[in-house]
Amino acid sequence: MAQAHHHDFLGASHERNERRTRWVVLLSAIMMVAEISLGTVTGSMALVADGWHMATHTLALGIAAWAYWLARRWSTDPRYSFGTGKLGSLAGFASALGLAAVALGIAWESIGRLRAPQDVQFGEALVVAVIGLAVNLASAALLGHGHDQGHHDHDHDHGHDHHHHDHNLRSAYLHVLSDALTSVLAILALAAGWWLGVRWLDPAVGLVGALVILVWSRGLIRDTAAVLLDRVPDQALCDGVRQRIEAPGDAAIHDFHIWQVGPGRYAAIVAVAGPVTPGEVRRRIGPDPRFAHVTVEVG
Repeated sequence: MAQAHHHDFLGASHERNERRTRWVVLLSAIMMVAEISLGTVTGSMALVADGWHMATHTLALGIAAWAYWLARRWSTDPRYSFGTGKLGSLAGFASALGLAAVALGIAWESIGRLRAPQDVQFGEALVVAVIGLAVNLASAALLGHGHDQGHHDHDHDHGHDHHHHDHNLRSAYLHVLSDALTSVLAILALAAGWWLGVRWLDPAVGLVGALVILVWSRGLIRDTAAVLLDRVPDQALCDGVRQRIEAPGDAAIHDFHIWQVGPGRYAAIVAVAGPVTPGEVRRRIGPDPRFAHVTVEVG
């Protein structure tokens, strides 16, 4: 009784997002090597620390690119009953945990430096921080177009629902944004330390940045976990389907499950009691493109 015979439930922009993520991995890796190398040469711990911060994000972005590749490669593998559309959410969940760990590390280091200030070579650190910000803005522009396009395509249907998002792209986007945020805060703090002698501002803004990153990672963990645990992705859609099936009065739903199998793609199982045929039930559900797989049982 299942109507779908394929397992490709990937998002509509999967290949484009995969290409953009690969470019961002390359940019981040180059900047990571530059920051760690220049920080070591100049003796600036600020640059070395920021370089390793970039390294963790390069790894996370690499995981995102790998998830895109695996999802595409295994998209029609029959061993995956409902395709590989959730790989992006799995990668996003892992990246969110990494993002939270990085934020906690930054907070710990910032608190330590507030208690025991250290010398910083402000001039060299400021130059590289500006370059790092430029790289982060370029990366955000690459990833942000696909991220914003997802909002534009779906928000009119789902309001503030986040389950249609490509969580893999969103995790990469948040990693880049968090880097950009820390770069901006670092520039402000380094400038204040260099020109105004306000040395405590460097670890203080690091602590503020860590708190903001923690908020972002918490939201991503919540949304990706909801997909991985098969939480109902769109309650309004669920209620609408139930109403359309039961409204004529000749059918009653006694079992109904809906879950997400990919970005903006859902699967559903509907068990109906009453003198109706599976074809009639499908007609009442309607040709909704968000449903990638629907199973109807009548009895």
